[in-house]
Amino acid sequence: MRPYEIMIIHRPELAEDDVRSAIADLEKAIAESGVHESTDFWGKRRFAYEIDHVNEGYYSVVEFRAEPDLLAVLDRALSLSDAVIRHKIIRREA
Repeated sequence: MRPYEIMIIHRPELAEDDVRSAIADLEKAIAESGVHESTDFWGKRRFAYEIDHVNEGYYSVVEFRAEPDLLAVLDRALSLSDAVIRHKIIRREA
């Protein structure tokens, strides 16, 4: 298994509890075929520049270990989610 990090920005109009439950669902999906290591919830932050006419969002960073196959599944699910403004998956150094 390889170490990865995923940063997610959720829409600001969501309630913080809804964002945290969406992150918990992501952690469960990761734990099914990988190993969830940690989650860092940054809260609502202002953007440096406007994204899709939105100026702020809820940031979170999830660190995990998984096989590369899981990345395609996570990427597709987050791309289709209306609650997610942006996401980025990065492979960390071992």
